[in-house]
Amino acid sequence: MQTILTGIRSNSVLTLGNYLGAMLPMVRLANKHSKDYNINIFVPDLHSIISDVDGDLRENIIRTIKYYLAAGLEINENVHIYRQSYVPAHSELCWILNCVATMGETSRMIQYKEKSKGQESCNVGIFDYPILMAADILLYDATYVPIGEDQFQHIELTRNLAMRFNNRFGEIFTVPAKTADQIKFMGVNEGIRIRDLLNPEKKMSKSTKAENSKIMLDDEPAKAAKKIMSATTDSLAKVKFDMFNQPGISNLLQIKSLISGTPLQDVISEWVGETRYGTLKQAVADGVAQTLTEFQAKMAEISDEQVYELLEKGEKYANEVANAKLLEVQKAFHLR
Repeated sequence: MQTILTGIRSNSVLTLGNYLGAMLPMVRLANKHSKDYNINIFVPDLHSIISDVDGDLRENIIRTIKYYLAAGLEINENVHIYRQSYVPAHSELCWILNCVATMGETSRMIQYKEKSKGQESCNVGIFDYPILMAADILLYDATYVPIGEDQFQHIELTRNLAMRFNNRFGEIFTVPAKTADQIKFMGVNEGIRIRDLLNPEKKMSKSTKAENSKIMLDDEPAKAAKKIMSATTDSLAKVKFDMFNQPGISNLLQIKSLISGTPLQDVISEWVGETRYGTLKQAVADGVAQTLTEFQAKMAEISDEQVYELLEKGEKYANEVANAKLLEVQKAFHLR
């Protein structure tokens, strides 16, 4: 049985962009495939401490798992939820892969360049986390790793490390699918990237200071609707999906598609040529408000005890699988 693996950091409350662009598509994908695939949903808490954490990380982790459940994740015997740091094999395989990777390929990672830009120094975790990400994937022989477009480069690094290792030691790792095949499997034409409401040239980020640029999952629904109504568009007065020339309008169409579960092309066909941007904004605002209302009600119904029960089962499974794979790697290096 092949494995689908994904994870979202728990540094703070998630944005609507995190939810629509990463979590909701993953939940829908998991529900679609969980009878035929292992679904590994892990909380990358070791990745979280690379940067500042808002509040208590433990509480954030529990909240993140509740997000998945409130988004409609269906639990069965093939769905495994676990915390990264509760599976020590992640850290050890990361170190071993550090001895396979090169400084050149890790220093070329765009995320590292962006996060270290303008700084005299940065913590080593920012440089090394693509290697830890590779360990997260390779420990479980994951074929598919649903991610945003800003992580595609890391999948290619993972593939390279797996192939390099296998060439040296034999077929120990499953090489994840190519980026194009990942996108095809996710059922989208390209990586989903929800944009900043005030500056649609950038992705929506919880670190942005302007409150109206982002919608948080704990925003009051009416407040979120107002943010949509004030979103930056353009002066062309004609709805068209064109991320280059009309990123604000295109972003609204993408949000409308994701919250309604309607294929993007169908949403585009419905709205193309509309000259009143306010009409589109109102439809999106109403949809976002309804989505948040229903989501927050579901969140309130999920107890911490339910989450800990899922973690106990998931971490037992994850340790068994990860330790078996790590032993293969250790034997290859004559460590065992």
